[in-house]
Amino acid sequence: MWVEALEFARDELGCDFFDWLTGVDEVDEGFAIVAHVYSLERRHHLLIRTRVPREAPVLPSAVGVFRGANWHERETHEMFGVVFEGHPNLIPLLLPDGFEGHPLRKEFVLAARVAKPWPGAKEPGESGHGAPSRRRVRPPGVPDGWGPNA
Repeated sequence: MWVEALEFARDELGCDFFDWLTGVDEVDEGFAIVAHVYSLERRHHLLIRTRVPREAPVLPSAVGVFRGANWHERETHEMFGVVFEGHPNLIPLLLPDGFEGHPLRKEFVLAARVAKPWPGAKEPGESGHGAPSRRRVRPPGVPDGWGPNA
């Protein structure tokens, strides 16, 4: 139905410009895949959205409908792990060779959250004035016992 929806947007609604495609990690519901297309003649926008399960994130490629989907699908594959069946060249686009994991998945732990202290101003109370300092907590998504202070 994904490819059919894109074809309908192109053929019946006149959406001849492919703008972007991305994924959204919706944790319990899987991944939402969203494409934005535009009609140059009629001047209207359309968001086309579908969902793929987290356990088997597979979707037919949109490259046969819009060639501009090529790099967007490669990026979404790399960042979220969604496989676009029929894609002509689903190889890494942005991450270095040998990178493991999908960094835009919510369960992916970003080492920078743990390894580098917050660069901003002092915590409340650390200046010796005002309220006492808040209890230090781990950043979201960082498991206990992970990082340089573990």
